[in-house]
Amino acid sequence: MSAPWIASQLQGLLQQRGHAWLLQGPSGLGQYPLALEMVRAWLCETPTAQGACGNCPSCHAIDVRTHADLFVLMPETVMIDLGWPLGEKAQGDIDDKKRKPSKEIRVDAMRDAIEFAQRTSGRGRGKAVLVYPAERMNPITANALLKTLEEPPGDVRFVLATEAAHQLLPTIRSRCLGHTMDWPKPPEAAQWLAGQGVPSGDVDALLRAAGGRPEDALAMSRAGIDARQWSSLPKAIARGDASLMGDWSAARAVDGLLKLCHDLMAVRAGAAPRFFQLADLPRPPAYAVLAEWSRELARTLRTVEHPYNAGLLLEALVSQGRSALHSGH
Repeated sequence: MSAPWIASQLQGLLQQRGHAWLLQGPSGLGQYPLALEMVRAWLCETPTAQGACGNCPSCHAIDVRTHADLFVLMPETVMIDLGWPLGEKAQGDIDDKKRKPSKEIRVDAMRDAIEFAQRTSGRGRGKAVLVYPAERMNPITANALLKTLEEPPGDVRFVLATEAAHQLLPTIRSRCLGHTMDWPKPPEAAQWLAGQGVPSGDVDALLRAAGGRPEDALAMSRAGIDARQWSSLPKAIARGDASLMGDWSAARAVDGLLKLCHDLMAVRAGAAPRFFQLADLPRPPAYAVLAEWSRELARTLRTVEHPYNAGLLLEALVSQGRSALHSGH
């Protein structure tokens, strides 16, 4: 069942007409679930005003990832994470260790999507192409999609979901009807997280740690982060203790340090912190020191998916943070 803020947005979107939608907003607000519910409703054999029926053969085919009139266009890493099957050739190459799953939307996959768009609908309800995360298209892939968006076949609809709309070609954004994701109210986000199995004592802290984004808070919980661990992070960095983040991915570690840096900047400027409680933060250093630390973290974030030695990178990040926090004290 969809989260309440997803269900309310779905009803509004289904009342509008258009051949291409762009769902945009920060991470953790539900772009992918909303996009999937849209294509389920488009292809459903007995749709309602609230969306797909959930019981017809079309809905079942989407549930088991075999719908002939739905094409999902994603990086291979994302398809694997979300349970979508790869093409036969791609799966064979990966199984044979010829290459690793792609983190970008490959040009070959885009060509397959364009060829799919030209076919006749198998079930008679039209066809749908779901692109997520849309910012993972490189310029060649994006331009190939643009041509199809400009001259779409009559019975195919597109939904693009993104957490970084500014990275898309302006021409792609202009060819789509845009929808900015709604932020859930804190009580409904907390109730949803509790329903997903997040311990009640962690809900508020993780929702704060995620900046109010419930899917990000859920991802943190499933990664083993709890309220105590998160609240201990600032002072652990000040001590130069990397053990607390020992099993975090590099991307999650950089994200946590960026949030710490942000809150220290806010406190230094006389504002309230966003991600941590004020009592959990060490005394902030000079603003110039924090600004330089933030720039260093942003540079690291751009290359965080490179195959670095995870342990050494984590030690370097913690050492960098400790130096910043003690600068000028």
